Amino acid sequence: MLKCNCLRVAFLLFSISSFSQKGTLSGRVNDLEKNPVENAVIALITPKDSILYRFTRSDKEGKFLIKNIKSGKYILSISNSLFADYVDEVEIKENENNLETIGLFSKSKLIEEVIIKGGSIRIKGDTTSYRASDYKVDVNANVEELLKKLPGIQVDKNGEIKAMGESVKKVLVDGEEFFGDDPGMATKNLRADAVKTVQVFDKKSDQAEFTGIDDGKSQKTINLKLKEDKKKGRFGKIDNSAGPLEDQDPRYNSNLMLSAFKGKRKISAFLLNGNTGQDGLDWEDSDKFGGENSDVTMNMDDDGNVSYQWIGGNNDDEPQVDTQNGFIKNTNGGLHYNNKWNDKQTLNLSPKFNNQNYTNNNKRYNKSQIGITQLNENTSTATNVTRNNYKFNASYDIKLDSLNTIKINTKTNFYATTSNEFTDGTTTDENGVLKNKSQKNLDTKSDKQSLMASVLFKHKFAKLRRTFSMNLSWSSLNNESDNYLKSDNESFISGISSSIISLNQNKIGKKTTQNTNVNLVYTEPIAKNWALQLGYQIAYNTGKNNQLTYDFSTLSNQYDLLNSGLSNQFEQTIVVNKPNLIMSYNSKKINYSFGSGFGFTFFDLIDQTFNKEYKRNYTNLFPSASFSYKYKNNGNLRINYNGSTSQPTIDQLQPLRNNQDFFNQIIGNPDLKQSFTNSINISHNNYNILSESHMYQGVYFRTTSNLITYNRDIDIDNAKTTSKAINTNGNFSGNFYMGYGFKIKKFDLDAGINPSISYNKSMISINNVLNNSKNINSNFSFYFSKSEEKSYEFYINNQFSNNRNSTSLNNEVKSFNTYNLSIDASYYLSKNWKISTDYNLYTRQKTDDFQSNLTNQIWNVRVQRTFKNDEFTAYFLVRDILNQNIGIERYNYGNVIGEEQNDRLKRYAMIGFIWNFKNKQ
Repeated sequence: MLKCNCLRVAFLLFSISSFSQKGTLSGRVNDLEKNPVENAVIALITPKDSILYRFTRSDKEGKFLIKNIKSGKYILSISNSLFADYVDEVEIKENENNLETIGLFSKSKLIEEVIIKGGSIRIKGDTTSYRASDYKVDVNANVEELLKKLPGIQVDKNGEIKAMGESVKKVLVDGEEFFGDDPGMATKNLRADAVKTVQVFDKKSDQAEFTGIDDGKSQKTINLKLKEDKKKGRFGKIDNSAGPLEDQDPRYNSNLMLSAFKGKRKISAFLLNGNTGQDGLDWEDSDKFGGENSDVTMNMDDDGNVSYQWIGGNNDDEPQVDTQNGFIKNTNGGLHYNNKWNDKQTLNLSPKFNNQNYTNNNKRYNKSQIGITQLNENTSTATNVTRNNYKFNASYDIKLDSLNTIKINTKTNFYATTSNEFTDGTTTDENGVLKNKSQKNLDTKSDKQSLMASVLFKHKFAKLRRTFSMNLSWSSLNNESDNYLKSDNESFISGISSSIISLNQNKIGKKTTQNTNVNLVYTEPIAKNWALQLGYQIAYNTGKNNQLTYDFSTLSNQYDLLNSGLSNQFEQTIVVNKPNLIMSYNSKKINYSFGSGFGFTFFDLIDQTFNKEYKRNYTNLFPSASFSYKYKNNGNLRINYNGSTSQPTIDQLQPLRNNQDFFNQIIGNPDLKQSFTNSINISHNNYNILSESHMYQGVYFRTTSNLITYNRDIDIDNAKTTSKAINTNGNFSGNFYMGYGFKIKKFDLDAGINPSISYNKSMISINNVLNNSKNINSNFSFYFSKSEEKSYEFYINNQFSNNRNSTSLNNEVKSFNTYNLSIDASYYLSKNWKISTDYNLYTRQKTDDFQSNLTNQIWNVRVQRTFKNDEFTAYFLVRDILNQNIGIERYNYGNVIGEEQNDRLKRYAMIGFIWNFKNKQ
């Protein structure tokens, strides 16, 4: 009995307690215009099992009240047939809980603004997808014009693309390379209306894509997914234009692009021919075969962007062809073939040809501070170049069965160049007293061949995530050069001539480097989300560089006197063994990996001329880690860390003097060590569908030990400089960038800001004394754009930049500002008539070294008329109406500040006609 009474008392107390912990929920439901929403269903759902707990309806004033609710957390759902559902989490506390006013989206407005506009962008994992049809471009526009419309993507005046602040290295079409690895071929020549979706992502290596374990090797990539109806029949474009130019050859451009699709077969061909400089080398090519400077350099372009290079000298020293400067006649042609059979075999072929005839006049002024002495160097160079280039890229994918695949890649690149350079230069001190003067004529003939082949075998075991892969690769670069150098070089002491040295030499070079690489990777799942990767890599690098210099003999009237001081035969062998281990974790939202490789490097260098051998061994640790967090559907965070080595080139190792510029000579150093770089990259991007805004941020840090740079030994008396390759420590660089784009709905304007700041600290060595060089570059830009289909469109961008440079040589800070205003606008005079214009204002601030502002304005106009449903277009254009296209750049690095001027194509007019044809089956 006592037990029963105790139970009754306990039950009564529990009931009283439960009753005392209940509460009420009240609020009001309105639409976005603050009108009450009647008869909306307000429901509370238990989050544990999604069971309906309580519900009510709103009254005529939109108010609602739910009573007798147990304290705790619930899911609040509000629904009405005319409005989008509202879902949120709420916590009910005892007594009254008032949610005040809740606004509902009208379904019609939601469909209009969110599904059509907001749904234009989707983020899934690391991939951002844009629905191309939602971004209006001009009829017959190319993909480059489409990319300029996409939030988070910028295309500069040179056609270089940045996505989420990072440079795009590859542009694919339906997941396949298009005309090899030239990003510009797809963006400039494919029609925008053929694209269904634009995808932006970090393309991992084939190895990482197969294993699912990030190896840190990725490239920012754009994939263009074509519409199904554009994969049938034929389409293309023929564009011809021409116009006279005073005192010069007439301007002309002839562009032809043809594509044919049938099933899974794609064939495309192009032929570009012109002399306006718009169809030069693709902007990736200069990194592979272009001319290179021979020192630590920092350059700033017209937009205030800073680029650094730590590069060794070339003994062949090909002249650089920069299509933004000088005058060029160019012919580009190519073919692209892609086909799939039975979803098991894929073949991709891309042969290309390029011919260039280039002329340029370059003037350069450099001011160097050497202690208390100032050296002023003035040079002028006239360049004439003829270059032929043949490329052939091919890939073949074979799916042997459901578990085994093989991918074969080959690339070839052949260059043949002939050129002539005439250089006239003087160097003075700060008082104008002459230190030296020289005249040089250099005739160059060179042939380069680059060959590459790789085979990737991938095998999946029956057990999920257990894999094995083997990657074999081989590459070779051969260069043969035959150069003739004639120069007169005069030295002065206190302004009085002290010596004259004349050179008449024939330099014959033959350089070959080969690299063989084997990479084995095995992955093993060790838990539901965990996997282990074991790998082994061996790299075998060999190189030969035979450089012979012959002086001219007046007796034989031939170049038959071997100059032993300027001749050398050199061989190198570098072997790297690298076992590695990586752990990875993969889940729906979080993925990370960490591990390390161990590098055992062996150097064997043989100086055959002096019968010397240099051997050395290094042991390195190659740590790596990556982390990605997808915290919501439209937002993700990525962190990558990597440690890597760089081997010195054969030019940097070979103790051979390069005297092509008598007063600025370069010599290699066989005692160089390999450099090691630690880098960390952090990036984040997010897109808000409802507010139509996007944001991205990125930061990287990079530090390099044993960085390969040059010591400059400068003779103050005659300003002769000898640069020798050395290793330095204390080199650091960092960068922060971000972008925020948003919609100003009241005016239907797209707007955005893009700030960035970079810091670079490098060690410079002058007369064997190390000095710090520090550079800070900050940028801030903002833009507005608006368009109305078949009516008008405009884009306005303002960019402000500041560059600050200082060295420990004199503790003086060099600082200057740049400003760039860019306006692109189009207006439809009628359905078929359109006028387009673009305007750029460049302003560079005067400094103590340059006592005048450098300002120029570039204004272009085009008027066009379309016919026959936009199939034909006739146009008239004028470039550089104000005739101010001056090729002047200012730069500041280390202890040098300077200005460079190049020829530029100024004002000209052209009349053209375009035939766009498509879907002719």
